[in-house]
Amino acid sequence: MPPKAVVLFSGGLDSSTVLAIALSEGFEVYALSFDYGQRHKIELELARQSASALGAKQHKVVCADLRQFGGSALTDSIDVPKGREEKEMSSNIPITYVPARNTIFLSFALAYAEVLSANDIFVGVNAVDYSGYPDCRPEFISAFENLANLATKAGVSGNERVRIHAPLIHWSKSQIIKKGIELGVDYKMTHSCYAPTSTGLACGLCDSCSLRLKGFKDAGLEDPADYVHK
Repeated sequence: MPPKAVVLFSGGLDSSTVLAIALSEGFEVYALSFDYGQRHKIELELARQSASALGAKQHKVVCADLRQFGGSALTDSIDVPKGREEKEMSSNIPITYVPARNTIFLSFALAYAEVLSANDIFVGVNAVDYSGYPDCRPEFISAFENLANLATKAGVSGNERVRIHAPLIHWSKSQIIKKGIELGVDYKMTHSCYAPTSTGLACGLCDSCSLRLKGFKDAGLEDPADYVHK
């Protein structure tokens, strides 16, 4: 039987590529998405469709409403920044950072992995096309893996170590896109925008859209997503 892996799966470009990578490495994939009160909830609708299309064994959506805390343009009544240059994006931690989001998501993934007797967790964090998020850095992934092996039955028993895979962490957006194309990812079924229209069109101006569009341009490809501004 193939080894099991939990893949954090937002339905976006990066997580879809990571899911395809996990499958290509022979894992039986259990996709885990979150309804955390994000304003760009269209990503969940696409995640439900694409998890199955990509070949996940199972897909779960967990509700963890981070609007109760707010503090981010994604979970509070705060404007999403638009039209920023890449230098400006990386100058400080942006208001689209959701406090402790990846720590929370990885904790849920760790619990799910324990139930499944899975030793592998995949996450699509990236530290090259830098969005300014502290929980997308290699130091964070390494620290969480150490925590996972201190806090779980598998880690304490010493039989198997928990492994946190972040295959995209040192890749540019164009490298990620090229790898996804190679693995058959349909990027039309992915969503990256932080401020989509009510009909699900990407704004084309937020940081996430800008980095995505630049990635496709650098890869010499056309982004198949639907935009208001492109």
